[in-house]
Amino acid sequence: MTGCAGDFASRVVAWQARHGRSGLPWQGTRDPYRVWLSETMLQQTQVATVLGYYERFTSRFPDVQALAAAPADEVMALWSGLGYYSRARNLHACARQVVSEHGGRFPVSAQQLQTLPGIGPSTAAAIAAFCFGERAAILDGNVKRVLTRLLAFDHDISSSAHQRKLWQHAQELLPGEPGAMPSYTQGLMDLGATVCTTRRPQCLLCPVSDACAARRQGEPERYPVKGRRVRRTAQSLWLLKASSPDGAVWLHRRPEQGVWAGLYCLPAFASLEELQQALPGQAQVCEEPPLLHVLTHKDLHLHPVTVRTTREPLAGEGGWFDADHWPRLGLPAPIRTLLQGRG
Repeated sequence: MTGCAGDFASRVVAWQARHGRSGLPWQGTRDPYRVWLSETMLQQTQVATVLGYYERFTSRFPDVQALAAAPADEVMALWSGLGYYSRARNLHACARQVVSEHGGRFPVSAQQLQTLPGIGPSTAAAIAAFCFGERAAILDGNVKRVLTRLLAFDHDISSSAHQRKLWQHAQELLPGEPGAMPSYTQGLMDLGATVCTTRRPQCLLCPVSDACAARRQGEPERYPVKGRRVRRTAQSLWLLKASSPDGAVWLHRRPEQGVWAGLYCLPAFASLEELQQALPGQAQVCEEPPLLHVLTHKDLHLHPVTVRTTREPLAGEGGWFDADHWPRLGLPAPIRTLLQGRG
């Protein structure tokens, strides 16, 4: 690239002050709890989706002590619908560790932060840069796109070796003054989110377009290079939607691995025949219209089967949950929707 790293950083900082985003609720704070929470929620999730969840979380859990003290089921219930549920489990575990091992204070360095559950290198760098001014480079999806285009970095970033190389470049581009780190870090994020977008990047609005190697090549959308593609799969599940005359529903907790790991759910079966075998002999079933639930790399074809029965134990582990209880559980979004719409 033309120009020095310091010039690049100063232009990003100046652009962020004039044109960067400033109205998001987690901006303008140096509270590591709120930065950590927002960074965790924003992993593979759009800002528009995160806004409501962030407000509800900070209202119910205003600090790390409140989150650490909460029951796991309540945390998962508030997370329900945001997806990637391991983030919520790690969030809760991390809060408890911060309280139990660090006296309720987050470590101040990116290296120390990475020892906490669920905090990877980029999230650790974001907390350290925003809250403590550490010269630590982040490398989230938006920043990867900006930097691979800037440098015409044509290596496959799905390779861990190439990721380390890109991280080295990111570190070399950091501003020299720690005080500039919050604005610089936010500026890179904003550039990727609003200007250097995946498709049709607005190069004429970019403050570093003259230094961008991909633009000089005339093909910025070629970057970043990702060689490894995850194949999409599909799965069909028949869901036992059993309810009793007094409005209770039968739920069980999913295994700790796989789809909806650790969440409460309607019992799921590979076929209608398997579901029927789990029911009392006289139970009457009614199939509802199927619905499609799209995960990142899998399409779930869900087939709800309504059953009216008395409050007797059904096959498999589980239990009856009253109408004032199950809404407070951690439920997958489509299961919550099905239960809320039950007749």
